[in-house]
Amino acid sequence: MIGSISILRISPNSTIQDAGRALGLQFGLSASGPMDRKAFARTHNALDGQGSQSVVEFSMLGIEFTYAGPPMECAVDGGEFQLRHNGSEKNWPAHLFLTDGDQVNITTGRAGNYGYIRFAQALNVPLMMGSKSTNLAAGIGGLESRALRAGDKIDFEDEVIPRPSGQVEIVENTQLPDNLVRVLPGLHAELLGPKVWASLFEAPFKISNSIDRMGFRLNDPLSRFDVSAHKNIVSDAVVPGDIQILGDGTPAILMRDHQPIGGYPRIATIIDADLDYVAQLRPNREISFISTTLQKAHKAMEVK
Repeated sequence: MIGSISILRISPNSTIQDAGRALGLQFGLSASGPMDRKAFARTHNALDGQGSQSVVEFSMLGIEFTYAGPPMECAVDGGEFQLRHNGSEKNWPAHLFLTDGDQVNITTGRAGNYGYIRFAQALNVPLMMGSKSTNLAAGIGGLESRALRAGDKIDFEDEVIPRPSGQVEIVENTQLPDNLVRVLPGLHAELLGPKVWASLFEAPFKISNSIDRMGFRLNDPLSRFDVSAHKNIVSDAVVPGDIQILGDGTPAILMRDHQPIGGYPRIATIIDADLDYVAQLRPNREISFISTTLQKAHKAMEVK
């Protein structure tokens, strides 16, 4: 079984991703992987666990492609997008059956920044450090170590590699009010002091237009952070969800392609259970933080 897709249109900074490079940080690389891990996992479950381990992750403006080859299943999920298959409108998310010459068109919907297409057959791109995930900042992985673009043709692997079947357990978020996100104190919370820590919760922030796989900058109408006295912090390891305060006082949430180390103070870290939700917040959406405990953060990861 072999086939290919030809991309006619695609959003900027769309990439090929798999579960990521779990050991990447020891080599100076972030793990990368899907921005929304729950949506990524749902496409796996939609194909009964038999689909490709790598997916096409597209950003807010969607993707349009044609398929060539024998009949092929695919699953699409993530955000809230509009979907057409050979011109016919389909519900979102969806499980599609593609035949030779089919065209799929995904466009912006009501919400969400990222969507996923998982095909039944593996994408024919090389493994790099044990993963097919694209890291745009480091320029490795995926298709030619870059973002996907119109005119790209992606082949599927000819050989079917047996994979274990079964559903992926998806940890669903405990219900919180809209735009409320739980955080733990960051590495430098005590250094910045209790007043700065308390100011994090005074009023909402807004997601800025400056968002990508490396991080989301926040607009702060109160200009509440002055870190001018803390510019000589020694650089050390960072993790996805860290909230850095940049030199001009701008808060930034580090995401899947974050730099491996950072020298800006980190006031807080978004808990793992809430980070997929944050990844789908579009520019100009408000986001508010609430303090939690490590015990509650662990418990949130266990909720099914």
